[in-house]
Amino acid sequence: MPTEKEVYEAHADKYDLLIQREDYQGNILGEIEKRVSLQDLDVVDLGAGTGRLTRLLAPYARTIKAFDSSEHMLGIAAKSLAEMGMKNWETEVADHREIPLDNSSVDLIVSGWSFCYLAVWGGNEWKSALEDGLKEMHRILRSGGMVIIFETMGTGHREPTPPEHLAEYYAWLTEAGFGSGWLRTDYRFESMKEAEELSTFFFGKEMGENVIQKNWQTLPECTGIWWKSFSPSVLRTSPS
Repeated sequence: MPTEKEVYEAHADKYDLLIQREDYQGNILGEIEKRVSLQDLDVVDLGAGTGRLTRLLAPYARTIKAFDSSEHMLGIAAKSLAEMGMKNWETEVADHREIPLDNSSVDLIVSGWSFCYLAVWGGNEWKSALEDGLKEMHRILRSGGMVIIFETMGTGHREPTPPEHLAEYYAWLTEAGFGSGWLRTDYRFESMKEAEELSTFFFGKEMGENVIQKNWQTLPECTGIWWKSFSPSVLRTSPS
């Protein structure tokens, strides 16, 4: 099983195949639409990867810009968006904490399964890294703009089972004023062979064995959603 960094640097094609299998129920778009009207918005996807959320939102947005630290991943996103015939998008390599956009230029920021890495890879300074990322979101958002963050709440679980290494990060989001909920975004694979191969590659040998033992061509996945609207005058970046 490769590390996350190895996946992002060298396995974009395989990663994109995995995410195409997730959320066969179509729940992600519905959860976003519960919180914001997507028509005619300028949208930013931070940590866009191969464009899972970018592709989902591009047909509704006025403009959508996808940023990620991996040019390898963004290449897949750009190819997919072009194949969709979309004309309203851009991709660019950038860190969550330094986005090449003007102040107050965006209506909606989405970040799927990526904002957490500021904490995971942040070492002893993980809170400062998250605060810097949140400040940058606030800088580029227009008044009343919204941030929506998605993160895993447990692969192979039918009810939320947050990974232990993300517990402090999730608590930080709550303390920073984000509302939260969860949804199911199960993987539906085309065959048991594909289910075993992809689940083993990305989630480890034990998960692959579990998939076979439980005959999981549909692999349960719980996903957390956090959201927050920002006013121009109030931003709490240091949870107490």
